[in-house]
Amino acid sequence: MLNKVIQFSLRNRLFVVAFAGLLMVYGVFTLVNLPVDVLPDLNRPRVTIFLEANGMAPEEIEAQINLPVETSLNGAPGVEVVRSVASPGLGLVFVEFDWDTDVYKARQLTAEKLQSIQLPKGITPQLGPISSIMGQIMMIAVTGDTTSPSALRTISDFTIRRRLMSIKGVSQVIPIGGERLQYQVLVSSEKLRQFNLSIDEIDNALQSTNQNTTGGFFDDKGAEVLIRNIARASTLEDLANTVVTNKNNATVLLNQVAEVKFGAAVKRGDGALNGKPAVILNIEKQPGANTVSLTDEVLKAIAELQTSLPKDVKIQTNVFRQKDFIVNSLTNVEDALRDGFILITIILFLFLLNFRTTIITLTAIPLSLVITAIIFKLFGISINTLTLGGLAIAIGELVDDAIVDVENVFRRLKENWASENPKPINKIIYEASSEVRNSIVYATIIVVLVFLPLFYLQGIEGKLFAPLGIAYITSIIASLVVSLTVTPALCSYLLGKQKSL
Repeated sequence: MLNKVIQFSLRNRLFVVAFAGLLMVYGVFTLVNLPVDVLPDLNRPRVTIFLEANGMAPEEIEAQINLPVETSLNGAPGVEVVRSVASPGLGLVFVEFDWDTDVYKARQLTAEKLQSIQLPKGITPQLGPISSIMGQIMMIAVTGDTTSPSALRTISDFTIRRRLMSIKGVSQVIPIGGERLQYQVLVSSEKLRQFNLSIDEIDNALQSTNQNTTGGFFDDKGAEVLIRNIARASTLEDLANTVVTNKNNATVLLNQVAEVKFGAAVKRGDGALNGKPAVILNIEKQPGANTVSLTDEVLKAIAELQTSLPKDVKIQTNVFRQKDFIVNSLTNVEDALRDGFILITIILFLFLLNFRTTIITLTAIPLSLVITAIIFKLFGISINTLTLGGLAIAIGELVDDAIVDVENVFRRLKENWASENPKPINKIIYEASSEVRNSIVYATIIVVLVFLPLFYLQGIEGKLFAPLGIAYITSIIASLVVSLTVTPALCSYLLGKQKSL
């Protein structure tokens, strides 16, 4: 069968070389557009559940909220681990699924389980966004010389965050620092006693009156007119004039027993840059998103936003960028690949002492690499330090099959030109390639078998090292295909008419 492959390549050498050229062009285009990351996707399917319970202690959250959620999710299909964290006013439950579980199916299963749980009044479980274990791609800082911390936080929450969340591939933007403005009702205990009121009456008044209601509709000459009671407060004055009670024809307003104002919420943390107050925004990506291209999109959006902000407000984008680490890491591996290619070229020429045979042999490297890139695209594999590491390990072996074939063809052609009755060039190339065919195939299979155990690794180790094995094995097999097809065709073109060898 392999002999027929060699025969086909020699009989259709123009087609083989042209197809290799087209494959090279398409492969380079594919390689340039592959997603780039520092490591393979190590994101195990995980769902995060937020359980906000203001005023509850960690012990209460653990017993009354986290425990029922954990109990309902334990034993669910595909669930491997359920963990929880309780802090004052907040419970977090982390549900991890099998590696092969679809994350959207996992979220649907979790949501269905949560519907069957009875939690304390006012507790509504919220699913966290889909994010990656390597999801933090950027940290930016919003600073201002004269702008107040509350204004910085407002700009960050309602202008910058909303714009960044609209970018495809961004999972979450988490602001830290500044001051979050809120309506504050500061009740005076003395005035409560004076009016014989309780704090519960204040709370009930705020909840019952600060909302819009509907009164149906009436027909006005064939047109339906909606009747609405607009009571939701839109200004501080509206809130301050809320009626707390009306006893004995005496109306007590909120501003008579409390101070109503805008104020900053109580801080549980803060943000700063170089010792100055700032709002830090942590930008996370979705699983599978290209970190490098997504960072470029974020930077482009920030540049557009900067023009619409107050003059003293600046968005600092150099706080942290995972892209810089990725570029540096990949550059180091690419340098190793480049240096290896140069050394291989020098050594090949020194041993073969022929420019044409060196060129034929070296074509195996770029062709094998672009074929590997095409396979990466088909299987959704990114360019990262592990895949490039596999290619760096294989680069010296990519020319093994070709050099064995070329050297044997080179030797047989010299013998043929020296003989009294030289045979046709293509016949010599076919015979020479057939002689070493089995050796090439067996050597390639043995090398491939060495890396197969990598695919039997379980868990995160398998996810980490499998791309290295795929890169190595794919490139080695690609070099075998090149040596059986492109190499004989190039030998026919470049060595067939060279009578002085």
